[in-house]
Amino acid sequence: MLTPELIATIFYGMLSIGGGVIGYLKSRSKVSLISGGVSGLLLLVLALMMYSGLSWANPIAVAIISLLIFVFIVRWFKTKKPMPAFPMIFFGVVSLVLILR
Repeated sequence: MLTPELIATIFYGMLSIGGGVIGYLKSRSKVSLISGGVSGLLLLVLALMMYSGLSWANPIAVAIISLLIFVFIVRWFKTKKPMPAFPMIFFGVVSLVLILR
C-alpha cells in the first residue's frame, strides 16, 4: 500500500536525482550529478524497503533528507541563490513531516 511516507520518500528521491541531472546539464557540475544521483537512489531503495515492511528504512530516509536540507540551507546562505535551495528545503521539510507524522 502506498503510504504518505512512502510517497514522500519516492518523490524526494526523484527530486534529488532530477536536481542532480539539471545541475549537471546547466553547470557541468559532476558534484551535483553524483550527489543528487547517490542520495536520490538511496532514497528510492529505502522507499522499496519501506514498501517491503522494513521499518528501519524510515529513520535512514529521515537522516538522508535531513542532511540534504542542511546542505541546501548552507548552500543558500553561501550563494544567496534561491534555486535549487528553496525547492529542496521546502520539499525536504514536507517529506520529513509526512514521514515523521
